[in-house]
Amino acid sequence: MSSKRALRNRSSLASAHRVVVKVGSSSLTSVAGGIDEQALISLSDVIAERRKQGTEIILVSSGAIAAGIAPLGLGRRPKDLASQQAAASVGQGLLMSRYNQAFGAHGVKVGQLVLTADDLIRRSHYANAHRALERLLNFGVVPIVNENDAVASHEIRFGDNDRLAALVTHLAKADAMILLSDVDALYDGPPKDGAKRISQVGGPQDLEGVKIGSTGAAGVGTGGMVTKVDAASMAAASGIPALVTSTDQAGRALAGDDVGTWFAAKGRRKPIRLLWLAHLARIEGTLELDDGAARAVRDRRRSLLPAGITKVGGNFEAGDPVEMVNRQGEVVARGLVNYDSEELPKMLGRTTRDLSRELGSGYERSVVHVNDLVAFKTPPPR
Repeated sequence: MSSKRALRNRSSLASAHRVVVKVGSSSLTSVAGGIDEQALISLSDVIAERRKQGTEIILVSSGAIAAGIAPLGLGRRPKDLASQQAAASVGQGLLMSRYNQAFGAHGVKVGQLVLTADDLIRRSHYANAHRALERLLNFGVVPIVNENDAVASHEIRFGDNDRLAALVTHLAKADAMILLSDVDALYDGPPKDGAKRISQVGGPQDLEGVKIGSTGAAGVGTGGMVTKVDAASMAAASGIPALVTSTDQAGRALAGDDVGTWFAAKGRRKPIRLLWLAHLARIEGTLELDDGAARAVRDRRRSLLPAGITKVGGNFEAGDPVEMVNRQGEVVARGLVNYDSEELPKMLGRTTRDLSRELGSGYERSVVHVNDLVAFKTPPPR
């Protein structure tokens, strides 16, 4: 089991016990959509060597959809979900076959683990995924993780594998996360214009005024530097440091050399469900709170009761993520609601005791329980 004490700096990566490495589609595939054999082999060589030195590595690999583009005769990454699923179904097998060959040359075994958001949110699924990862690592296997693009719908997708990597880092209780792409670091402007590398990010204040780029020229990925910064910040804010650099610097990154941009860990590790709520959940509705309820939820971390709600917006079911806003429309929290949007309006402004007496004991529960709630002192990430 990995230590819960955060690594203090990038040089500590040299002695890290467990690291999650994420590689993007742009680093593994060509513009035409095929797998870049040499790039995949080079990365596998680096990870296999570090694994043989005793470090547990979990590889979160993009590239399944991109690898399926050419075999299906597609000219570019498809935009419709069904075609993406078909490309992923074809490409995932190709990608794993190449990884098996590349790692096998070093005598290192790999195992495939495909996940959907449900697997990291639902308690029973989360426990199963955690056990699977732990057992693979105990056997000396390098787990290769990808989003289950062949079956995931728009509603339950992570959106990109950078955020998936951040959640897997928490799932695995890893010491750090390394995000690899075709860009060697975060810069304070366009590198072609002479911008300087940002060596370390200690918090949001270090990113003020920095223009961050999006998807690369190959067009085979879904993120770009924006999602890497979001994922690295998400990990760092919840107690796990992250490094953003290029795939050809992977060996130096794992060795703790001064490459890339280091996102220093701030704060404590949070339950993975709350990370999902704060950063990834698809919000289905809005609850407007009176001043007292807004303060209780945001400042005193209390459950939300029906007496404090003044307005309900959206169409949602019990268990869906909703945002709680104050009278000015500022988001004060997100949480999982215990009632649907049809039954909630008749409960507004009333105490749970009154509701229980009139409607039954099932109405004694809170609208959003404190254990299913994440509060925001400042505007939440979008």
